[in-house]
Order: sequence, then structure tokens, then C-alpha cells
Amino acid sequence: MFFRKIGKQTQEPRRIIIGDVHGNFHALLRLLNRVAPDSEDEVYFLGDLIDRGEQSLEVVDFVIKNNYQCLLGNHEYMLLKALTGKEVSEKWLNGWLESGGAATLLSYNNNIPTEHINWFQSLPAYLDLGDIWLVHAGLHPEYPLEQQTNERFCWIRNQFHRMTQPYFKDKLIITGHTLTFAFPDVKPGQLACGSGWLDIETGVYHPQSGWLTALDWTNQLVYQVQDQSKNCRTIPLEKAVVNLDIDKISRYCSQESSSKALNL
Repeated sequence: MFFRKIGKQTQEPRRIIIGDVHGNFHALLRLLNRVAPDSEDEVYFLGDLIDRGEQSLEVVDFVIKNNYQCLLGNHEYMLLKALTGKEVSEKWLNGWLESGGAATLLSYNNNIPTEHINWFQSLPAYLDLGDIWLVHAGLHPEYPLEQQTNERFCWIRNQFHRMTQPYFKDKLIITGHTLTFAFPDVKPGQLACGSGWLDIETGVYHPQSGWLTALDWTNQLVYQVQDQSKNCRTIPLEKAVVNLDIDKISRYCSQESSSKALNL
């Protein structure tokens, strides 16, 4: 419905969407070396540039200096909740540090510059690009956009993935956030497609099974690299995607509703 077959690669500017980087700067550089975006291409990051990996500072600096567009992810959301506002929130600080924030603080030598904090605060929760709609985690299928919050856009899983009808009739929602291989029948590196949504979060921070993914939406190509093994590949989108069985996903989400993998 949303995918299309491409013959020769088009010469028009590409729209390139990159999943959760999580501080893996070298993997990001290798990925972009394969994708080779030029000044006419549009590059979008789905959020979660930071945490877990050792080079969050380098990743954020790189994205800012190249003027790439980036969404607010739940890890940037946690950082802001932990470090900004009238007073530091111990609850958010502890949660962030336990979720990979300690690695981010280490990369910044415990001193995140105001420029970067301001940049995190400026990140949009979603981007509407016409035929595709980018968001870090998803949205609630039962509420209009104006009634939804940044927290939901950054965190939701369960209700979003169990949608039986697309939220938008004319556009595909593209997300990161949830590991694709957390879903039934999806192998590491494969993308997961549900009712009106496509998840490209392939877990680069997992040493053996993780990949960092870039989707060239214009040419319907998937570029992937692994961090430690140095494997890399380029796959047609239609061959990289697993179309999920909605009934199976609903049962699985219900069973896993208390887990970190698929809970809201």
C-alpha cells in the first residue's frame, strides 16, 4: 500500500531516515559513507542520538554541524527532564542514568554545553513530510494529534503497535524506539511493518544482532551497518520488511504489556 517499486535510482534529492544511533558515532559515519548524502538530500534522524554508546557528544555535534533534522526521542526527553527545569528531578535523573545516560555524561565529561541543551529543547516531536510522517515512538490511535503529548510521541508502544487500521489514510508513519526483533517472526536487521506504520529501529547497541539502519525512502532502499563486526549491506525495502500479523501482534503485546520491550 505504502511501498512502491523503484527501477533505476532517481537523481532527485533523496529523503533519508536514520534510526536510533545511541552514541555509536563510528557506526553512524560508516553508514553515512555508504549512503553518501549530498547537499541536496534531506537527512532525518528519528531521535535517540544519545545514551548507551560511548560517543553521544560526537554524534550530537556531527548532526548539529551538518544541519541535519532530528526528532525528539525518549532518551533526549529523559535528559531534559533530568537536567532542566526549576530543579533537578531525582526520579528522572536516576531513570536516565540507568537507561544509558551515564555514558552520555561521560562523553561530555559531565558538562553538557548550553548550546546542546537548547538544541535538544528545540527538537520537534514529529515531522509531516507528505506521504510519510516521522515520529520517534508512535502515537495513540484513539486521539487526534492536538490531544497528544511529546511524552506519548516519544514513549508509546503497546496501543500504537496494536492498531488495526492506519492512523493516516494517505501517509506511512515511520518510527524508531522499539526493537524490530522484539516482534514475533522478525529477525535481527529486518524492519517491522504494521497497520500504517514502519519501524526501523534495529538496535545498533546490541553487539551481535544489532544494526544501524538508514532508509532511503526516495529509492526504497535500506542501508545497514553493524558496529562491532563491521558488516554492511544494502537491501531493497520490500525485501527488508516483515509484514506483521495484527492478531499475533495484539496477543504478543498483551502478553508483554509489563515488559520494557513493548509496554507504553
